[in-house]
Amino acid sequence: MSSLNLDDFTDLIERPDGGVRRDAEARRERLAVPPGSLGRLDDLGEWLAAAQSAVPVRPIERPRVVLFAGDHGIAGLDVSARAAGSAVELVREVLDGGRPVSVLARRLAVPVRVVDMALDCDPESLPEDVVRHRVRRGSGRIDIEDALSAEEAEAAFRAGMAVADEEADSGTDLVVLGDVSVGGTTAAGVLVAALCGTDASVVTGRGGLAIDDLAWMRKCAAIRDALRRARPVLGDQLRLLATVGGADLTAMTGFLLQAAVRKLPVVLDGVVTAACALVAQRVAFRAPDWWVAAHASGEPGQAKALDRMALEPLLPQGVTVGEGAGALLALPLVQAAAALAAELPERPGGGAEAADVKDVKDAADAE
Repeated sequence: MSSLNLDDFTDLIERPDGGVRRDAEARRERLAVPPGSLGRLDDLGEWLAAAQSAVPVRPIERPRVVLFAGDHGIAGLDVSARAAGSAVELVREVLDGGRPVSVLARRLAVPVRVVDMALDCDPESLPEDVVRHRVRRGSGRIDIEDALSAEEAEAAFRAGMAVADEEADSGTDLVVLGDVSVGGTTAAGVLVAALCGTDASVVTGRGGLAIDDLAWMRKCAAIRDALRRARPVLGDQLRLLATVGGADLTAMTGFLLQAAVRKLPVVLDGVVTAACALVAQRVAFRAPDWWVAAHASGEPGQAKALDRMALEPLLPQGVTVGEGAGALLALPLVQAAAALAAELPERPGGGAEAADVKDVKDAADAE
């Protein structure tokens, strides 16, 4: 019998420190730049302060990109512009420095970690540190069969938790989370539609390479058929992931929850990370307080999931390539928010003057 009880996360996950956030807000009112003049950067700085339990907020010095990789059997229905089983090619390009995330990561001096959970390739063809958490070779075709067995789902979930612990223990202070998959957006669409109680057509997007109309219709039908299999298991999130998720999405959900336990803030990328976050929210309602949505990709499933979690994207970039590239674009914004919150000087005699400024601002807002 499994010893994994997802209900434990409800007790283990605390909200970011509310008292520290109030202290950060009070400090913000004393700064030389008027409150509100930095827009969402103020909110970001206060969120980070609460996550770190530190005022002033500490700079983000050790961010890391973490990408969970896998192939999905549903890609065999030609629902993706990429060939089924070809995610390993993307992984190799990431490792060789030729993908958008690789270019951005080099520019920002951020290390990239790839975690193979279910690539459809010989594990010996990739480095040991990439494949050591692998659960299986490819995930099942979710319109007619489960993505994973119950044992594989638990192993994948625990692997995601282990990766979160490894990152927290190594000193990572912010994770940029993404996926490298073929067929992953189809599985993500099923999860979002199931958890939001909507139809397949509402969540079906065009994917990273903008599939044509015929492929979109095939994808919509695949999500519809998988959705029928998902609805009966909605009350059991681990079983839901085993039924229509996949090893990479299951691991990502475990990662998000354990990162919240470890008080490690996470920047979410596109529709796949949003779908996993939505499952994690069902497990522990406080978990989304540890995440920030990087960008609006334009994928309808992502918009639906973020709206359900009340997460507003930082950037309207429309980046659908996945692999954490859109989320990495938001990293300088988060780092800027931390720097401004920590380094802007306080106004001389800031207490009284800041109170006056706040009174004026409140009066203006009231009008």
